[in-house]
Order: sequence, then structure tokens, then C-alpha cells
Amino acid sequence: MHLLDITSEVQKRVSETGVEEGICYLFNPHTTAGLTINEGADPDVRRDIIKGLKEIVPLDYPFKHMEGNSPSHIMASLMGASLTLMVSSSRLQLGTWQAIYFCEFDGPRTRKIHWKLLATN
Repeated sequence: MHLLDITSEVQKRVSETGVEEGICYLFNPHTTAGLTINEGADPDVRRDIIKGLKEIVPLDYPFKHMEGNSPSHIMASLMGASLTLMVSSSRLQLGTWQAIYFCEFDGPRTRKIHWKLLATN
């Protein structure tokens, strides 16, 4: 279980399009992973998020899902499957401390994220 900072990769792809103003939409097509925006400066924040999620969703609860990864499904639902970000001057409009995270709850696995950039200029 980990939160992978994908901010620079998303920014790189946005920059490569040449779009100055727009909306960047990210979609995660996996049921045991999520997307979120949170603080990127202090790595303890990522550890605290994971620890907090484990407190909210007990890993040893007797869930019925036969694959045994119900906690991952629940955590993915809590995080969500998509993000929408504004783009201005070819830059993602994130706050000073914000980063985009892919949240892996059932891996490691091979994962992908779909993205679309809609120009508004």
C-alpha cells in the first residue's frame, strides 16, 4: 500500500500538448486503487494518510469478498477514481504544497491512468 506522487509526470504530459488554458481530467480504471490531491512537501503526510486509512478500514475484519482485498476496494472508494484540475499558462493549477497521488491499495500491480486535456482557449 503506497501513495505514488505522479505530479511531475502529469505536468510533463500537459506541457507536451502545448495547451495554454484548459481542464485536465484524470481517471483511474482500477477498483483497488485511487487518486487524490494532498500535501507533497512532507513525506510523513503520505505515511499518515495510509496509517489513518488502515485505522478507518481494518485489514483483519472478516469481509466476505472471496479475493480477500475488500479493504483495498473500500479505501479506493474513499479516495475516488478521478480528479479534475485547471490548467493555466500550460501549468497545473495546484496549491503550493499540493501533489497528485496515485493510491495503490492492492499491489504492486501494473496500473494505468487515463487522462484527457480539454483546451479552453
